Formats: sequence, structure tokens, C-alpha cells
Amino acid sequence: MTLKLRKWDTVEHLQTEEDMVLYLQACMDEAGDDAAFIAAALGDIARARGMSQLAKDTGLGRESLYKALSGEGNPSFGTILKVMHALGIKLQPQALG
Repeated sequence: MTLKLRKWDTVEHLQTEEDMVLYLQACMDEAGDDAAFIAAALGDIARARGMSQLAKDTGLGRESLYKALSGEGNPSFGTILKVMHALGIKLQPQALG
């Protein structure tokens, strides 16, 4: 018997706003100081919402967004803020202690 596997794609499981926010919160909790991990999580959310629409909303190129939010890119903080704003996600500071 052959076992058929397929690659996990987080985007398939980000169906609601709540899913996306909880996913980003979990990623931020796990990331520590790994900025690429957070960028990749935003990329997952962007793909779930639609990268073409995000490109229009941010004024950034679709291919540039794919690269910046791949986890391999190195987006500026300004790009991260534009993406979060366009996705309707607010960055909210909180004391650690």
C-alpha cells in the first residue's frame, strides 16, 4: 500500500480573521527575535487574503511582496507596517513582565 502525502500549506487553514490573528499571535510568541519568521507568517496571511489585492492596497509590487514575506527576504520595518495596515492588523505593544 502506498501512502500519499501532500505538502502542508498553512494558508489552507487561515479562513477567518480570527484564524489569521491567532496564527500571527502564536508566531510572534514563538519567533523570539527571528524577524524572518514573522515576515513569513505575514506572508501566509497575505496569501490567504490575496497577494494581488495586498499589492494594490500597499502600493508595493506583488513579486516584491512575495519575496519580502517569504521568510528569505529582509523587508524594511516600513514594509511590515504597510502590510499589517493593509491586512487590518494592528501592532500593539505590551509589557513583557
